[in-house]
Amino acid sequence: MPVRLRLQRFGRTHSPFYRMVAADSRSPRDGKFLEIVGTYNPIANKHGIKEIRLKTDRLRYWISVGAQPSNRVAWLLAKFGILPPPPPRFSPNRMIPKKDRGKNK
Repeated sequence: MPVRLRLQRFGRTHSPFYRMVAADSRSPRDGKFLEIVGTYNPIANKHGIKEIRLKTDRLRYWISVGAQPSNRVAWLLAKFGILPPPPPRFSPNRMIPKKDRGKNK
């Protein structure tokens, strides 16, 4: 059974709140999960702080048994030092202005 670490969306319209869960990759986004491993509130409070709570021991366990984090979860875990940061995206084409991109060919 392939396991993913991903975010489940809760909250109202325009006010999201996420649970970070270990779930079977075939289950739907807000469906059945194996374990809750954290929470994430992307809306900053009045002090400008976004709240995140992680069960680091359980996250390390799931990663050690082969669970694959989603892109956003990998980014969050890299911010807090649980995973190494993902390699930066490199696109040499974006460094050339659009009007000059086709001229080199």
